[in-house]
Amino acid sequence: MNRKRQEFLGLISKHQHLIRKVAAIYYRKPEDQEDAFQEILLSLWKAYPSFEGRSKISTWIYKVALNTVLGGLKKASNKVHRNRTDTSITDEIVQNAEKDYSEEISVLYQAINQLSDIEKAIIMLYMEEKNYDDIADIMGMTRNNVGVKINRIKKKLKELYKKVENGYR
Repeated sequence: MNRKRQEFLGLISKHQHLIRKVAAIYYRKPEDQEDAFQEILLSLWKAYPSFEGRSKISTWIYKVALNTVLGGLKKASNKVHRNRTDTSITDEIVQNAEKDYSEEISVLYQAINQLSDIEKAIIMLYMEEKNYDDIADIMGMTRNNVGVKINRIKKKLKELYKKVENGYR
């Protein structure tokens, strides 16, 4: 096996949780998540030779993964039958997670599911404790734009959380 391929496989092994997390945010069914995972891997493999190391490898993986998923969702939105979750991703997250997930986490994910695809990506990165510069790099925005969007998303999430929580009980 050549050196580049070994390096790539090592990176994927170390960071596959990031790829799976992106797939789980945007797809409900396990088979759709696995398809997205495979598509992301293919995109990463194709892009790997051009990775120059200017950003952290995790930042680059997020960027490629989000671009792949969002590009796929855009294509899928043109079809009559979409593979994307149109209802709630929360059920799947709760089923796949540990049994002791609190009600608050469930409500939060229901609220997040109501955000736009771009808002979900930004808040996911924010929840992963990525800094504004990394988020800007991944999303192709300015740092200031990221700050504005995060503030707006937080306000929106507070309102959505209250609505979900009131309907949840």
